[in-house]
Amino acid sequence: MSFLDISNVSKSFANAAVVNRVSLEVARGEFFALLGPSGCGKTTLLRMIAGFETPDSGSISIDGETMTDVPPHLRPTNMVFQSYAIFPHLNVFDNIAYGLRKEGLSKQGLRAKVQAMLETVRLEGLEGRAPDQLSGGQRQRVALARALVREPKLLLLDEPLGALDKRLREAMQVELRALQRKVGITFLLVTHDQQEALSLCDRIAVMDQGRILQIAGPRELYEHPNCRAVADFIGEINFFHASVRQIDQTTVTVNAGLLGTLTLPRSNLAPGIGLHDHILLAIRPEHIGFVDPLKGMLTGEIVDANFLGERSLFHIRIAGRNQPIAVSSSATPPASSVHLAFPSEFLVGLSSD
Repeated sequence: MSFLDISNVSKSFANAAVVNRVSLEVARGEFFALLGPSGCGKTTLLRMIAGFETPDSGSISIDGETMTDVPPHLRPTNMVFQSYAIFPHLNVFDNIAYGLRKEGLSKQGLRAKVQAMLETVRLEGLEGRAPDQLSGGQRQRVALARALVREPKLLLLDEPLGALDKRLREAMQVELRALQRKVGITFLLVTHDQQEALSLCDRIAVMDQGRILQIAGPRELYEHPNCRAVADFIGEINFFHASVRQIDQTTVTVNAGLLGTLTLPRSNLAPGIGLHDHILLAIRPEHIGFVDPLKGMLTGEIVDANFLGERSLFHIRIAGRNQPIAVSSSATPPASSVHLAFPSEFLVGLSSD
């Protein structure tokens, strides 16, 4: 049995469907993400899990218990918000202890639990500080500690790192993953940041227009998206129009226009595609390389180059193609005219709809 079970959940506001027949399962102890652009329904779904919104239809259960009639404060969940929502008039200790004070703990027991949580989030020695005396990362750790100290079965994270600058956000991603492994409870993250979801989570559900497009692990989502919307949303990617000419047990042969006739693994073809269908071939920029003229599949001119540290992102204009091709490479071509090639096993065939 799954730990979190969402079955055919829908929610509308003013007759507009925000979440549309969503079903998913999350395992106990998993770090799971709801990923998608603003307005895709991910935060509404999170709020229904927390009990702040009521589904129009469908069901939500946590650890085998249906949540339909369970109010938010009685659900085995806690939430961390992007704004932290810590109390400015309370110091670190009292912020973390706030939710424990109604549980009838002895003064010594309460202090022991708060102290243990301070150590877990590496805030030892800061318990007397006011929130305005803390850095952004420290305030985020206070919010996490306050949510975790009550030992929820499920921690809900609503864009928890969105208010941090890039460097601090990346550092906190490492800390958040380490914290989840340490405490061992189920984390459900809502984010629009692809890199954040890919680096943090065991599995990711990509949402768009209230629906789930694909649920998979980070590598599977990146290397084998099941549709154009997922491929486009998860990092930069190149598309080529093609048509299916032959399908056998292990391979697919396509006519890809400028690229000629190519053969790719049948496992790289998205479900539902058949013989003679028009498709899109997708390939990531890092799988395209600069080669000698005799080995080139395409020839073009560099129109833009962005230095990104160990690698640069080049945009190459190809004759007969409107959209430049993106190439990520650590090599620097000696001239603006370049020849490109890539192994066909990195191509993914997607529906052109």
